[in-house]
Amino acid sequence: MMIRTTMTAMALAIASTTVAQAQSAPPVVKTIYIQAGTLLDRPGQAPRGNTTIIVRGGKIAELRDGFVAPEAGATLIDLKDKYVLPGLIDLHVHLTGIAGDPLRARLGELTRDRADDLIEAQKNARADLEAGFTTVRDLGGDARSIRALRDAIDAGTVEGPTIVNAGQMVSVTGGHGDGTNGLAEEFADVVHSHQINTCDGPDDCRRAVRSQIGLGAQVIKFAATGGVLSNVAGGLGRQMTPEEMKAIIDTAHSFGRKVAAHSHAAEGTKAALAAGVDSIEHGTFIDDEAVALFKAKGAYLVPTMLAPVAALAQARGGQLPPATIPKAEAAAAAMLASHTRAIAAGVKVAFGTDTGVSKHGDNAQEFALMVKAGMTPMAAIRAATVSAADLLGRLDQLGTIEPGKMADIIAVIGDPVADVTRLEKVDFVMHGGVTVKAGGQRQAFPPN
Repeated sequence: MMIRTTMTAMALAIASTTVAQAQSAPPVVKTIYIQAGTLLDRPGQAPRGNTTIIVRGGKIAELRDGFVAPEAGATLIDLKDKYVLPGLIDLHVHLTGIAGDPLRARLGELTRDRADDLIEAQKNARADLEAGFTTVRDLGGDARSIRALRDAIDAGTVEGPTIVNAGQMVSVTGGHGDGTNGLAEEFADVVHSHQINTCDGPDDCRRAVRSQIGLGAQVIKFAATGGVLSNVAGGLGRQMTPEEMKAIIDTAHSFGRKVAAHSHAAEGTKAALAAGVDSIEHGTFIDDEAVALFKAKGAYLVPTMLAPVAALAQARGGQLPPATIPKAEAAAAAMLASHTRAIAAGVKVAFGTDTGVSKHGDNAQEFALMVKAGMTPMAAIRAATVSAADLLGRLDQLGTIEPGKMADIIAVIGDPVADVTRLEKVDFVMHGGVTVKAGGQRQAFPPN
């Protein structure tokens, strides 16, 4: 017994010494040299010619002119014939659930739960990342599932873009975001008993915001107006009172969270802007008074022009409930004129797609719609990099390729400033210094 006890003590001592040595050993910093043919390091400014990007420990350490030979032990990535730019940011996605196939999603409503949705979210996140979107803002999904996925990606356990999550959208009872809409009574009662994102009156809306923050929400989203995809008639008009909106926004801001308002009707948009919202999502009906408020408040418009195009096709194809058809037609008809008006007036625009309505991985199709509405390709790219990072409050980390920022880098074949649709086929993706895609092909995960 004495011998065994002594051996156990020695083993524990050795293990403790080994752990202490491992903890005290400095981490190995991986160095990567990226030789870029053309580098749009700061969208909105002229690109650089031949440049070498030096990445250390997942961050950009240095930019050097020309093609610099790598130092000893460094990895070389050859993008001499590519156009290199910062990783793209999509400020409006929905990762959980079956994307782009609403009929299949509805058929599985009673047989799928949050565990199924989390698996679907992991697949959707990977599709967005491979499409060049190294950061996404999830604006509506199961709060616990997206928080778990966000943290697993940050820890390097699974692969996906950086996620900024909103949890569930805060909504008034019966509004866009009330999960009981359109359900049979026995099912509606069950959903209602578990629902914490609906609220009525300012005090109750403060409670709903705090509930989402308590579940890990990094941004708050609320429904200022009706929505196309909610299975309830009533159009796209304002559904929340100005007092409820102000309570939501003030509460979120007091917790250091920015606020995004789902809004179609101009009345809802103007009320949300007056209450101090940080961004308007969709903004389908925008008049001159709304434009003036956008500019006075410094708020962003996130147009999501891809969503009504996809929703209208789905509604007309019989994939959505009848209540959604007139709303989809109204949104699609008004969208282009409203966004053209806002862009021409100089409203700040940040990139978002509402992907989840459309398929994940198709996010970059939004760029062509933005250009159709009057943006230059460079302005559209800036909206998905610099402006998006600014709206997130992360311009110190994202949006440009410069020392100290995350090594989120993509590359395409050809010049996207001349033809923005080049961004629909991304050849190379790096996220946090890890190569996700090269030569148009998915790379192994975890990396060697």
